[in-house]
Parts: sequence; structure tokens; C-alpha cells
Amino acid sequence: MPSHSSISRRSFFGKSVLALGALGAGPSWGYPVNDQVRVAVIGMGNRGGSALEDVFRTQGVKLAAICDPDRERMGEHKAKIAEERGVEVDAEVDFRRLYDREDIDAVIVSSPNHWHALHTIMACQAGKDVYVEKPVCHNIWEGQRMIEAAGRYGRMVQSGLQGRSDIGLRKALPWIREGNLGPITCIRCLVYDHRAGIGKLDTPLIPPPFLDYNLWLGPAPDEPIYRPELHYDWHWEWNTGNGDTGNQGVHELDLVRSVLGDPGHPQRVFSYGGRFAWDDGGNTPNMQNAVFEWGDGIPVLFELRDMWATPEHKTASHFRGHRFGIVVECEGGEFRGGRGGGSVYDHNGDRMKAFKGDGGFDHFPAFIRSVRSRKESDMACSMKEGYLSSCLCHQANISMRVGHAASGAEVDRSIENNHRLVESHHRLVKHLSEWEVDFGKEPWVLGRVLEFSDDQETFKGEGSEEANRYLKRRYRKEFTVPGTV
Repeated sequence: MPSHSSISRRSFFGKSVLALGALGAGPSWGYPVNDQVRVAVIGMGNRGGSALEDVFRTQGVKLAAICDPDRERMGEHKAKIAEERGVEVDAEVDFRRLYDREDIDAVIVSSPNHWHALHTIMACQAGKDVYVEKPVCHNIWEGQRMIEAAGRYGRMVQSGLQGRSDIGLRKALPWIREGNLGPITCIRCLVYDHRAGIGKLDTPLIPPPFLDYNLWLGPAPDEPIYRPELHYDWHWEWNTGNGDTGNQGVHELDLVRSVLGDPGHPQRVFSYGGRFAWDDGGNTPNMQNAVFEWGDGIPVLFELRDMWATPEHKTASHFRGHRFGIVVECEGGEFRGGRGGGSVYDHNGDRMKAFKGDGGFDHFPAFIRSVRSRKESDMACSMKEGYLSSCLCHQANISMRVGHAASGAEVDRSIENNHRLVESHHRLVKHLSEWEVDFGKEPWVLGRVLEFSDDQETFKGEGSEEANRYLKRRYRKEFTVPGTV
């Protein structure tokens, strides 16, 4: 067990959890069918609101508490729950108070990305099961510690990648793997979102008085924030988020792993792009192409387009009629779809077969079933699978973060041997030209081709020393993610 003096009030966990550490695992009791699983939600932003809906619609679950360092936002949710549900719930600013309570069995971690690891690890140490939102970890090293904590304390930890529960995809992806369309020749991964710049302040943002900023910041270094909005827009700063590749792209990249049969880490990754046109307070890319190679000969191409409408036409960009999801190209046709299902088309573009989905309605109930049964097989998406899919986002982002500013001609030369990437790049350049992006003033960021060791879970070869620095971050002393869980 690590020393908790820097991450807790008092000794925090007390003798009961120290005893669990001595035993090497948390309690492994099951729940009688008629008993309620008592749940707390940590983080009352967009995903926290969705989590409340999941809790209230799932039989045998009781909402015990909500938690957020923003007292105003939490108060609004507490009042709404009382008005609409007729339920009075506890509201806590400090999540650690939840972990002291014996009347809470599980927590839903819907806090910002930089908090996912510490919230999850400390929950496991306190004997709580965890449903953690995507991406499960802010960096690769954190994900490894989260897996260790789940195993050591015998906790059920499920990832919030709802595509794993979509009834259409649960039929379609195995159907593809079984060879019904012939061998897979390429997988395209699509994130064509509708976003705008987040604005830019001349002086750093001053947190509002109703926010415990120390608890909001938690493990992240205290860096000045130059965006107008604190909440949600944290996604677009490396200090707290992982860009839209980690926010939305993780869902689509998880489908890639699913259709490939859940392989481990890719052998090689390359990414490039930039943050174009906005000149705002963010620093993550709003345009990004990435290529992943697993050594199976199946190319995987990821496309992020966060400006999908032109200023004049307001029309949505897409690829073969889809903005989100995957396109699986096979010798006998292709599948196009994502959460909500999809369809199979022949090479003439005629639809051959449809798989109607539901968006993953059973995802949270599956977690509750695993809490009751204590069987990882009852989960919809284990911590390990969520980690491996989250790593794809981190690996692509790291390729760019160790890259350099480049001209269009240099980008062209670097991708000229990949005809699929060249075609995608031409569409991207056309898109940016409609926004009148001046590449002389806003150059590309050309990432490095990086190799990754599946066994060591580190980068290797050329550029690895610099890339490996991004596997882990530095933490504020009071909220350090422990190296030994």
C-alpha cells in the first residue's frame, strides 16, 4: 500500500482498508438479487448527467450520493433530482468522503480525464467497484496502475465504451470477423464532429468562488488557463484532456479493436494534423490523421475533423455518409456504422444487410450484473479492454506531440507511399481551404513514426526516448497517482 498522507485527509482509509491491503484483495461478496447496489456519481458534467439517467433506469440500483467540486452545479443536480424523481440524495464536494462510507458499493467516475486514475485507484483501495468513463486514463502509465488496483483489490472496474453493448454492433462485428464479407482489407475510423473554437482570454481565468479549484485541479499541475469556460473545454488542453481523439475518437477506435478481435498494442503508429483556424485557448488538434499497424497487414486509418461545416455553407462533412464510427472494407463489400448499428454494402454501394443498434442501452446494467456476480465476464467492457483502446488515442497524440512544424510539401512527401492516407489528406486539405487556412501562418504538425512494444508497453527505436516521456505525467504532491497501488 502506498502512503496516503499526500492524497487524503487524516489517514483517510483507516484500518479496514489497510487490512484489505494486507490480504491483497478487497471484499469479494456478491449481492442478493433483491438487494440494491448503492452507487455514487463523481463529476456532474455532461457524462455525470447521463450517468444519473443510467442509475435511475436500472433495476436494483440506488443513487446514494453525487459529488462535484463545483457546488453550484452539484446543487442544481440535487434540486433537479428532488423535483423530478422525488429523491433526496447526499451531495459532497470532496469525493474522499464517499470512500469512507460503508453504504456506498460502487462509484461512477465521470470526472475530467486527469482525475480518472486517482478516483479509480482510491475507490478500489476503499473496496468500491468502479464504472469509469472514457478514456479510462489520461496517460498510458496511469492505465497500468488502474488495472493493477482492480486486480489487487478484487474490484469490478468497467470502462464506459458503450459501443461494446450496442445490440447491432454485437452482431455485426463478429459477423465480419467470421469472414462473411471475406478478408478485411482496410478499416477507416471516423470522427467528424461539429465544434467551434473555445475562445481566448488575455489574462488567466479566475475560478468562480463556488468551485473548490484545488479539488477540481487535483493531480494536474496548476497552469494558467486562457479559455473563458472552465468546464467541458478542459478536453482541449493537454493538462487535463486528450483532445477529441481521446474524447470521441476512443469510441471509434474501440470498435476497430473489437472488429479485429481485441488485439494488444499496435506495433507502429503515425499521426499528423494541427489546430487550425481557431486561435483559441486550446492546444490539442482539431484536425488529425493517424495510421495504426498491428502487423496483420490490415491498415487502420483514423480521421478527426472537428470543423465539419464550412463558415458559408454550414454543411456537414462525412465519409460515405457517416460522421462517426468505422468503415470496414472487405474483399466482398464493406460495413459502415457505429453506435446505433450499421449496414453492409456491396462494391456498387447497394445495401445488402442492416444491423439495427440501440446505442448501448445495456452497458451500465452489465456493470451492475458484474458487481452482483463478481464475474468479469459479465462486464460489457473490462478495464483492460478500455485501457488498450484508450492507449490508441494516447499513442496517436504522442506521435504528434513529439513531431515538428512542417510545410504542406513536407507532409506530402512523408505520406506519399500510403495511397489511402494520400486520399484522406487531399480531402482534409480541401476542407481546410474552404476555411481559408494559411498554412504559412498555421503550419502542419508532422508527427513521428513510432514503434511500440506490446510486452514492455513502452515506445522503442527511433524517437522512443522523447516519446516515452509522455507515458506518464508529473503530479501535484497532494494528489500523486501512486506507483505502487
